[in-house]
Amino acid sequence: MNPRKRRRKGAPLNHAPEAVTYAREKAGLTKRALAAKCGISEQLMGDIEAGRRNATPENLLKFATALNCPVVVLEAKRVPASGETGGATEGGETPNPAPSMASSEPQSGDFRAA
Repeated sequence: MNPRKRRRKGAPLNHAPEAVTYAREKAGLTKRALAAKCGISEQLMGDIEAGRRNATPENLLKFATALNCPVVVLEAKRVPASGETGGATEGGETPNPAPSMASSEPQSGDFRAA
């Protein structure tokens, strides 16, 4: 007998349970109806929405298709690990795409007295 693979306690989920529930309710579907559309059991659907079981990437794609929403809406938001820079440069500074507005020279439309 092959035991079911269960999510390890504390392991991160691939999905945001509340997002799956919200999208399902917004689409006007019951858990049973969404489970049937996606080819999974109603029990698994309930466990995924409750956060007790992890949704596979394949199931997330099925949910998104059935709910007519992008997969990214259903995915869990990832927080960068402490070793990841999150867009910072080698010097540790985060790049700023906007030009600095702290310039002392008047810009066009600047109402300061010259």
